[in-house]
Amino acid sequence: MAPSAPTPVYTPQLGQSGKDVIWVPTPDALVDRMLTMAQVGPGDQVVDLGSGDGRLVLLAASKFGASARGIEYNPELVALSQQRARAAGLTKRVRFEQGDLFRLDFRAATVVTLYLLPALNRRLRPILLAMRPGTRVVSHQFHMDDWVPDETSYFEQRAAYLWIVPAQVAGGWDLTTLDGTRFNLDIEQEFQRIKGRAEFPTSLGTIKAGLREPSLRGDEIRFSIVDPQGRLLAFTGKLVDGHLEGAVHDPGPAPGTWIAVRRPA
Repeated sequence: MAPSAPTPVYTPQLGQSGKDVIWVPTPDALVDRMLTMAQVGPGDQVVDLGSGDGRLVLLAASKFGASARGIEYNPELVALSQQRARAAGLTKRVRFEQGDLFRLDFRAATVVTLYLLPALNRRLRPILLAMRPGTRVVSHQFHMDDWVPDETSYFEQRAAYLWIVPAQVAGGWDLTTLDGTRFNLDIEQEFQRIKGRAEFPTSLGTIKAGLREPSLRGDEIRFSIVDPQGRLLAFTGKLVDGHLEGAVHDPGPAPGTWIAVRRPA
């Protein structure tokens, strides 16, 4: 009896059709940069949407020490990725899943990577913005319309865009400092870009002081104001369980603390 022929290894073809996209792999150097700019480390859960042949997932685990998951619609690419994971001895740290990325739950991810078309990025944007503040999103080549990236890197002529999911801080807040200073804080927000003002009642009426250099990075917020007494107050803080809290630095010898709770709509 003649020995059976070995099962041929599946080889994806550049430009082959997939669900809503064609398969074009991200160059290895840009894969490395995408993970580097997201500052991936051993504590991260990386999810690659449209993981193709699995190269980003495997590198996230092998070089950066992360746990990683690939979501891919093509079952042959999933099987190839699983085969590569076994060959690399990475099956305990990576997994590949066949399915529709709009139907599978990846909310536990701390880093999301993708190489999809602009229309798919637009569909994904509400899902990504609803993820935990501080989640890092990296896209090869295609952006997210008016959601401006926090960083853009290049490998030769190919771009990689990084966004850090911002906390939702828009609206009115009642802010109180440890020394008893109180004022209304109003914040306007467009993705991670914020602006606003602090309102101080005085004997002559309400002073509306603009926020200086306001910034929002994930759940971390910074801004400064000049109060009616002329003090420059620098606030740093975080969104914690629905309220803002942190430290305030003034001309005094030591920083104080502050907390802000949302005003009823």
